[in-house]
Amino acid sequence: QVQLVESGGGLVQTGGSLRLSCAASGRTFSNYIVGWFRQAPGKEREFVSAVSWSEGFTLYADSVKGRFTISRDVARNTVYLQMSSLRPEDTAVYYCAADPRPDIMSRSVGQYDYWGQGTQVTVSS
Repeated sequence: QVQLVESGGGLVQTGGSLRLSCAASGRTFSNYIVGWFRQAPGKEREFVSAVSWSEGFTLYADSVKGRFTISRDVARNTVYLQMSSLRPEDTAVYYCAADPRPDIMSRSVGQYDYWGQGTQVTVSS
């Protein structure tokens, strides 16, 4: 079983940048799909991005495409989400998640078995 710990959230102005980190412990991400999701107050949790650990394939929600970049550091067993050109509507708690089945890169919350505790991102206007 893998444990996930997110970090890097904070308060930023519109147009600013933040980098979120998702570190794994307990085992490596080998063959996992690692995703980022977010949940704003009163809204459902939604998909943001995902990366396949083995091949490095990536997937993005349309709302963040061109502004966010997901990447992985194999040596550090860590996944990053670089967020740029941030908007107030990006304000949410951001969660890292992991799916041990590498054959499907899913946007569905239910596909992911392991979740971190979340990190708050607030974008002020």
